[in-house]
Amino acid sequence: MANIFIIALLCFTISVSSSLNYSYGAAEENMHYMVVGHVYCDTCRVEFETKLSEPISGAVVKLECRNRTNEAITFQSPEIVADSHGDYHIIVEGDYEESDCDVALVRSPRADCSDPTEAWRKSRVVLTTFDGLSNKLRFANNLGFKKDIALPQCTRILKEMGYYELSQEDGDFELSQEDGDFTHSSEL
Repeated sequence: MANIFIIALLCFTISVSSSLNYSYGAAEENMHYMVVGHVYCDTCRVEFETKLSEPISGAVVKLECRNRTNEAITFQSPEIVADSHGDYHIIVEGDYEESDCDVALVRSPRADCSDPTEAWRKSRVVLTTFDGLSNKLRFANNLGFKKDIALPQCTRILKEMGYYELSQEDGDFELSQEDGDFTHSSEL
């Protein structure tokens, strides 16, 4: 009876040890992640997507991971070109627990929409299994370039959205003093 207990305990220990080794050890060396994301043209120049935003086919992005301690580059993808829907996929091999990884905009093929939005020019992704996620698919926030001049229809769309905090940059919208309506800065 004691021998059965010892054999069962030994089998349980080996099982737990090998599964922990797979989860936290050897698996990281051969771990593959797919980072997916989307690049768009911010046609209203408000630094977020609206229903007027357009995908940018041919936009170029790059993934770079840097060590948190000494800022050394631990991974750098080749330049990746977005497809006809503005979507991209980056394959990454390895686990980057000690690194901060960012997908960043490199360039836009559109001359009228090539200014990277400050808020969405890069997106952080976590490339480790130590974060509690076991899925190999990682999603980056959407990245955007600003259109040179906002579309005229943006006034209506932004009113519908209830957005009232608009800046007064060239080509952006501002709040009219008379009636509280949005006006395009070129209408002033």
